[in-house]
Amino acid sequence: MGVTTVTDVRHTVSVDGPTGSAVSGSSSPLTTLFASDQGGHEQVLLCQDRASGLKAVIAIHSTALGPALGGTRFHAYASETCPEDAAVNDALNLARGMSYKNALAGLDHGGGKAVIIGDPEQIKTEELLLAYGRFVASLGGRYVTACDVGTYVADMDVVARECPWTTGRSPSAGGAGDSSVLTAYGVFQGMRASAQASWGEPTLRGRRVGIAGVGKVGHHLVEHLLEDGAEVVVTDVRAESVERVRSRHPQVTAVADTDALIRADLDVYAPCALGGALDDATVSALTARVVCGAANNQLAHPGVEKDLADRGILYAPDYVVNAGGVIQVADELHGFDFDRAKAKAAKIFDTTLAIFDRAEADGIPPAAAADRLAEQRMAEGRRP
Repeated sequence: MGVTTVTDVRHTVSVDGPTGSAVSGSSSPLTTLFASDQGGHEQVLLCQDRASGLKAVIAIHSTALGPALGGTRFHAYASETCPEDAAVNDALNLARGMSYKNALAGLDHGGGKAVIIGDPEQIKTEELLLAYGRFVASLGGRYVTACDVGTYVADMDVVARECPWTTGRSPSAGGAGDSSVLTAYGVFQGMRASAQASWGEPTLRGRRVGIAGVGKVGHHLVEHLLEDGAEVVVTDVRAESVERVRSRHPQVTAVADTDALIRADLDVYAPCALGGALDDATVSALTARVVCGAANNQLAHPGVEKDLADRGILYAPDYVVNAGGVIQVADELHGFDFDRAKAKAAKIFDTTLAIFDRAEADGIPPAAAADRLAEQRMAEGRRP
């Protein structure tokens, strides 16, 4: 087992907090890491286990508030030059975003992220996951892992056999199981806060909410909204996901695609699928007064948050409202208690309102206000 460690690294991948787009002027990750003044990662590990075929990157952005916490992404990186470079940059972006998310979620955790390079459908094996677990364990608790794109509860059960700092495990293995439950609940709390700020009441009753993506998180969000009295419109690239929702809730309306959804007559638009959902074309076409959804990295590039504000659209920062999942897995470290984790996720309502208040007071978009509050908490918690 071999580990290459790079410490005190700095990067240009993110700007204006964790939601900025890549702006590096070099394709070399080392140049990116050391040439920037955009803030430093504490540690980056390049991990390889030839026997299992494992190639992975573990990035620790900050441990100012406690051990870094963030999921493991398993992905085949497409790059005309070097997929490993793309993987490093992705890990850096994601780790930094987790620092901000964990800070505003009120967790005593810093931010970290790992990526395993390759197609999980082709190369994921028990041996590979066990090898990965040994790498995470070698950090001695500085990084706590969990599920992300391409990894699942069953995978974390395997990783945990080699690494005690593993969350997102099955209940039978002492874990919390599917974190999408509290992710959706947290998004709903953020949506309630957005309704309070926009219409004076913390309810979606009588409002028309459009959800793009009704997979693991989105279908739970549908149920919260219907219980609250909202009218719900959905779309998904997977027809079976839409049919599952409509078979359970015939009152839900479906439209052909996201393009049709954003042009529909909506009060709230909830991106719950891929990142980059809010680009120039989407923002100019939106009819909704509020954007609040579960997708990560919704802002396609810097400046979109200002465009939303200029159009009078209230944006609930994604990494704030979708923090219910990380709150759920963090609770595993204390012996999982669903009610305790849900109570903490409910505070996303208050955090979202505080961000809107800060944005108004400072005359800045909510995304910038969220970044400032997160940076303030990290600075206050940083060890001397």
